[in-house]
Amino acid sequence: MRILVSWLRELVPVTVSVDELAEALTAHGFEVSAVDPAPPIPGRPSRGEDAVLDLEITTNRPDCLSVAGIAREVSTIYGDTIAWPTVADTPTGDDALPVMIEEDARALCPRYAASVAEVTVGPSPAWMAARLEAAGVRPINSIVDVTNYVMLELGQPMHAFDLARLAGGELRIRCARAGESVRTLDGVERPLAVDMLVIADGTRPQAVAGVMGGADSEVTDETRLVAFESAWFDPVSVRRTSKRLALSTDASFRFERGADIEAPVRAMRRALQLLDEIGGSAPRGSIVDRYLTPRTRGTVTLRHERVGRVLGVAVEPGFVSATLERLDFGVDAVPDDGGGKRWRVTVPSHRVDVSREIDLVEEIARHYGYERLPSTFPAMVRPPAPPSAALSRQRLLRRVLTAGGCSEAITYGFVEETAARPFVDRPEELVRIANPLSEKFAVLRPSLVPGLLDALIHNRRREHRDIRLFEIGRRFTATAGETSGVAVALTGDSVPRHWSAGERQTDIFDAIGLIDRVCEAFGVTPEYEPAARPTLAPGRAALVRARMPDAASPLVLGHAGELAPSIAQARGLPTDDAIFVAELDLGAIARAGTDRHRMVAAPLPRYPSIVRDLAVIVDAALPAATVRDTIRSVAPETLLQVREFDLYTGKGVPQGHMSLAFRLVFRATDRTLTDAEVQQAVDEIVTALQTAHGAALR
Repeated sequence: MRILVSWLRELVPVTVSVDELAEALTAHGFEVSAVDPAPPIPGRPSRGEDAVLDLEITTNRPDCLSVAGIAREVSTIYGDTIAWPTVADTPTGDDALPVMIEEDARALCPRYAASVAEVTVGPSPAWMAARLEAAGVRPINSIVDVTNYVMLELGQPMHAFDLARLAGGELRIRCARAGESVRTLDGVERPLAVDMLVIADGTRPQAVAGVMGGADSEVTDETRLVAFESAWFDPVSVRRTSKRLALSTDASFRFERGADIEAPVRAMRRALQLLDEIGGSAPRGSIVDRYLTPRTRGTVTLRHERVGRVLGVAVEPGFVSATLERLDFGVDAVPDDGGGKRWRVTVPSHRVDVSREIDLVEEIARHYGYERLPSTFPAMVRPPAPPSAALSRQRLLRRVLTAGGCSEAITYGFVEETAARPFVDRPEELVRIANPLSEKFAVLRPSLVPGLLDALIHNRRREHRDIRLFEIGRRFTATAGETSGVAVALTGDSVPRHWSAGERQTDIFDAIGLIDRVCEAFGVTPEYEPAARPTLAPGRAALVRARMPDAASPLVLGHAGELAPSIAQARGLPTDDAIFVAELDLGAIARAGTDRHRMVAAPLPRYPSIVRDLAVIVDAALPAATVRDTIRSVAPETLLQVREFDLYTGKGVPQGHMSLAFRLVFRATDRTLTDAEVQQAVDEIVTALQTAHGAALR
């Protein structure tokens, strides 16, 4: 929202500098993101330094999407009186034109005001055009500019129709009918759904209510009679229509956040006043006001004791009532049985965000000053609840993965469909968003990997080459529902480059190493086997499993491998370095895990270990994990560890075979093992390998 300071000063005679004003607005909840130079405004006297403030208005404050709304806040900050804009004293009646709100539209448009004026269309005065341009609105002609001016000044969108181009000279507020369409002001023919609210004449739609007018009734230089519209439209209806038509306007931006239902007639009178001021217009008849069921303003009880308890500081009762009154709240003191101060506060119609006592406390806090609130903690009356098991697992994961050199990424739970589709077996598995903000947020993520890839792209484009990222979050599919997972993405060098050591690129073993550390922290022994995944490169993908004591088959924990080059290219990733990813199911890890992560201390071993290296020649297609499983299946309990440390093919090894070398570590807890015991175990292992895999000692 762009606000011209000189325009603001016409309503509030604030004399502080522009920088001080911007700082005050930011401190009171309206961030000023930029202060731009203001153009000269012809015909308007300068009231001090001028500028254009670019304010970030939060979605719960649509009342401040106008000069008047910001003026109300500024008057409360500095204690000044607001000089509200002059409005014409035009009466209401039914003599201007027929206006009908049909039965199917009454809930979506409870109030609709209209009027007719004889006009001479021409360019707007220079001062009005300059103010519109400063606010980011392109001047068009005197009639359209007045409606835009009123919207910027009072926050109430308006629209003007060429009355001669309305069939029957009437306005009908209704829902669209099957097969209807409307050509909007941008020249696009837009098909309408039956639940979309439209403004029609006697035969067809002439505007999409709250979004954009129609080109067929557009005001032109030949227009002589204008029908003005000022209404209140249901926010949900406007937002739904705007998203489905992919059409966002200044009007829809305001309506979908909640307009002031008491503003339509006031804005209409202001528009007629401005038309009279700039010349070339004369009202014809009264203002038609179709207000079917007038709404009463809500009331909220505010306790002075509650203000102090929430803010942690004693705020004077006089400050509370004066602040709320300046913000247009009605404040009436009521008896309090406890002897404290209590008010019945009437909420103005433009404050759609206020419905509870805590909302009023927030208003007091904003204008009392957050910087004046003490930094205190509430008194503890009971011990805090222990953290949930899920939260404890996440904390442990963060410690393990950051210790492994990874940085945490936090990405959106929504992704574009093209990025999500490779991570599900069928498109029906994707959970689609009914009204996505854009195509980039069309579906809930079925995997954490697409978001990590976007984060990786972001870093690569900023000249970061060696990247190790992880994310802990939720995944969503139609079959499995919502699940928790952890994913990593690695690329670049495995270790920082240095003259004292050679270079080593990140590979699959870096990803497996991180998986091993995670599983070790949760007391899980992972197993790996070759797998085929559409998102991973063929021959460079592994299925991660864990054996369960009472289960017939191992529990699947996740997958790891090199990202398929086709996916990397589709996401715009550079292809100079391979990207390795892994994703684990936290629910499966929790089921397979033990209490080892509780850090139970164990005494150092009293007896020495014995190490034996074993090299066997096996078929080149045989996975090392299968050989390792065979070794464990026949080894005694004294075998503590088995790990492959070398793979060799070439001279001395038959074609189609490979040499695998394993290091076996033996230790007993109650005695020192003898060489004979260890040799017997090794002999049994060799026999088992020869029988199961046709292995030969090398």
